[in-house]
Amino acid sequence: MLESVEGTHSPSICTPLVGKNHKELLTELADILLKKPDIIEWRLDFYEEIQDMNSVLSAAKDIYENSERTPILLTVRSQKEGGQPISLSEKEVVAILAEVCKHPYVAIIDFEVSNQPDHIRYLREVSKENNKKLVLSYHNFSFTPPKAEIFKSLFLAEFYGADAAKAAVMPQNNQDVLTLLEATREAEKELSIPLITMSMGGLGAISRIVGWMYGSSVTFAVGKSSSAPGQVPIDELRKIIQLTKKVTDPESNPFHQIGSI
Repeated sequence: MLESVEGTHSPSICTPLVGKNHKELLTELADILLKKPDIIEWRLDFYEEIQDMNSVLSAAKDIYENSERTPILLTVRSQKEGGQPISLSEKEVVAILAEVCKHPYVAIIDFEVSNQPDHIRYLREVSKENNKKLVLSYHNFSFTPPKAEIFKSLFLAEFYGADAAKAAVMPQNNQDVLTLLEATREAEKELSIPLITMSMGGLGAISRIVGWMYGSSVTFAVGKSSSAPGQVPIDELRKIIQLTKKVTDPESNPFHQIGSI
């Protein structure tokens, strides 16, 4: 689920669930499950009744009971990091994540590493107490920061005790995509937790396909609706990753045995 790929194994494929209400969520979930994702990310910031804890718990319960044991990742993405506008404060978001953690409905929660340290530490404590995984994430929908800054965000996630570190950035050119991949590769060598990284948009789509070769353990794909620019339909992504593995594996690719031409 959240394991280091060490550059050799296929990444887990996560698909977003972005329904605005209870009915939409279950309809979307049924469509997504046909494509057999490894993880489903419920983007709670899309949910119209996010302020109603009872509604959130009811929806979480139904998603869990209909998920066919697919692990659920719960995310409330902030608007500053690419999420939907919501009227909740960071403290209120923490309260929602903490409450859902106390139930069996989700396996993983996502929280942004730029949030208040006290909130991060509290969610780390609550998630551990309830046997949930914590992903600490960083998103930049405007540009790709320098490699050192991407690495710093991943390092901070490990520093706070996260189970995985995530970084998603927006490229302006091909070099930006390479910057993200290089940061991933260096972080994989230095850090001990799994990484989830991607370059977004059309330019960055290649990182969703080959990111596992640099150390990214999870890639995001479209199940029914996209939650970020550049996501590839899950069926196509799975085929492309398998083809990439085949042609880069010396034992399975006959062209590796021919030598230089």
